[in-house]
Amino acid sequence: MTSHLLTGVRPYGEDPTDILITDTVITAIGPDAAAKAPADAVRHALNGLIALPGLVDIHTHLREPGGESAETVYTGTRAAAAGGYTAVFAMANTTPVQDTAGVVEQVLRLGREAGWVDVHPVGAVSAGLAGEHLSDMGAMATSAARVRVFSDDGKCVSDPVLMRRALEYVKSFDGVIAQHAQDPRLTEGSQMHEGAVSAELGLRGWPAVAEESIIARDVLLAQHVGSRLHVCHLSTAGSVDIIRWAKDRGINITAEVTPHHLLLTDEMARTYSPLYKVNPPLRTAEDVEAVRQALADGTIDVVGTDHAPHPLEDKDCEWQAGAFGMTGLETALSVLIETMVSTGRMTWRDIARAMSSAPARIGRLSDQGCELEAGAPANITVVDPEVRRTVDGAAQWTSSTNTPYAGMELPGQVMATFLHGRPTVLDGAPVEAPASSTNA
Repeated sequence: MTSHLLTGVRPYGEDPTDILITDTVITAIGPDAAAKAPADAVRHALNGLIALPGLVDIHTHLREPGGESAETVYTGTRAAAAGGYTAVFAMANTTPVQDTAGVVEQVLRLGREAGWVDVHPVGAVSAGLAGEHLSDMGAMATSAARVRVFSDDGKCVSDPVLMRRALEYVKSFDGVIAQHAQDPRLTEGSQMHEGAVSAELGLRGWPAVAEESIIARDVLLAQHVGSRLHVCHLSTAGSVDIIRWAKDRGINITAEVTPHHLLLTDEMARTYSPLYKVNPPLRTAEDVEAVRQALADGTIDVVGTDHAPHPLEDKDCEWQAGAFGMTGLETALSVLIETMVSTGRMTWRDIARAMSSAPARIGRLSDQGCELEAGAPANITVVDPEVRRTVDGAAQWTSSTNTPYAGMELPGQVMATFLHGRPTVLDGAPVEAPASSTNA
C-alpha cells in the first residue's frame, strides 16, 4: 500500500488543507488527513498551491500510429501530464485511421504502456475519414477501448445524410459525434480568417459562416434524431449564438473552445509565421470576446486543446506552405489563468468544470473529473498560479515545437500531477518511467 500526503494545498482555491492518497483513492481531505497518514506516507509540501481534479482533454492529436515524426503516444501523453492532465481523448486522424476496433485497441495499449495519462481513443465517423461510409462504430464501442466519442476531426462530416446516420447509430450505446464544423466548399484553399486582415495581406479567407452553417445544420439534425452532438473548437461569435439558441431549446449539444481562440486573434497573421496558422483560424477580437463570455457563462462547456504537433519542416517555412495546427497541452491551463481567472471571469471551480468534469462527462468517464473528496479517484493536479514563465517551444515535453506562445510570458506552473494515486509530475517536471496506467 502506497500513501501520499499533500500538505497545505488549496482545493479549488479555497482554504489550505491536506489531502491523503492511499493507493488509487483519496482517503481523507481536511485538517485530520495528516493524522490519518501512515508513518511511511510520502509527504509533499505544497503550501498555498491550487489543487484541482486532474484535467481531461476532449481533443488531443497524438499522431501515433503513422505520425511519429511529429509526436508519439509516449511523448504526447508526457506533455499532457506536464500540463496537468490525467486523461486525454486521442483523435482519429492517424495512419492507419482509427476506424476499426484493432486500431483503437492499439492506441489504448500504447497509452497504457506509456503510463502518463489515461488515453481514450476517438473513433472515426467515416471509414478512412473519407466522408462516404460510416466506420465500424459498433465494433469500436464494444472493443476493449469502449469508444464513446467519434469524430472525423481534421475534416468535416459535410454530407448531411451521413451525419444523420452517424447521430442515429451512436444513440444505441450513448455515444457522441464530435463535429469539425467547416463547410469544405466555402473554405477551399483558405489560409486564415476572412476579414479585413486577410484582405490586406492578400491571403484567401476562411469565412465565419463556413463554421456557423454546419453547426446550425447539425443542431437541427441532433434535435430531429434526439442524439448527442459535440462541436469541436468553436471559434466565432455567430457560432456562440447558435449554441445558445440550441441550448435554450433543450437540444442535446455541447461545445468546446481552444486556448488559442481565447487569447490570439487574426492580427497574428501579420507576422506571416505559420506558428499562427490553425484550423479553424484565429478570429477577430470581437470573436475572442464572444467565446470568452460564452465559456464563462457555460454556453461553451469545455476547453479542448486541439493539441496538433508537427515536424519542424512543416512549420519552418513560408505561410502558405505551412501546416495547420498548434501544440497546446502544456500551456492550456496557463492561458486559462491569463484570460479567465486573472480577469475575474472564472473561478477555480469554473476551471475544474471546463477542463475536468465537463469533458469527463461528455466522454462518459466515471473515474475522471470527480470532486476532490474522500472516496474519489486520486486524479489530482496541483498548480502554482503565481509563477510566470516565458514559453519556449524547445523546452517543452512534447516532441514538437510549434507553440504559438513562444516568447510570451504566461502565468501558472503545474507542480504535481497524480494519476490514480501515482505521481506523474513532481516539482514541475514529469517523473520518468512511470508504471503502466491502471485505467481499464
